[in-house]
Amino acid sequence: MKHVALFPGSFDPFTAGHLNILRRALTMFDEVVVAVGINQDKPGFFSMEKRMDIIRQATQGMEGVSVIQYESLTVDACRQMGIRHIVRGVRNMIDFETERSIADANRRLAPEIETIIIPTAQEFAHISSSAVRDILRHGGDLSTFIPEGVVL
Repeated sequence: MKHVALFPGSFDPFTAGHLNILRRALTMFDEVVVAVGINQDKPGFFSMEKRMDIIRQATQGMEGVSVIQYESLTVDACRQMGIRHIVRGVRNMIDFETERSIADANRRLAPEIETIIIPTAQEFAHISSSAVRDILRHGGDLSTFIPEGVVL
């Protein structure tokens, strides 16, 4: 039986930190589905198509990775695909508390689905999609913030 996890997020855009979490999740799961969702609380900077293209660029040649779009509750997307694990990354304690609250809510909605929280490697802890968008707006150097080979 294949062990599959869902790695959900708005990924606006997908960063070097996201890639770090994905690579580490692939050491635990046979396949990781990167699920690009719409966050109603955040206006999108990149279009859905561009976000998915960035992830495909970043994961080109990586086995066990697929990219999808979804608009439902994360646990409903998991159920529809028969996935029993959600992977989430955290950079700091603030992220952890937020992700723990979401994991608790998901557990109440779908007790059969478990959330795995992976702390990002220290060298990526300063990277956020918000920072990447700000650097991009002001023409800064993104080379250490986005995965190698990605063109924004």
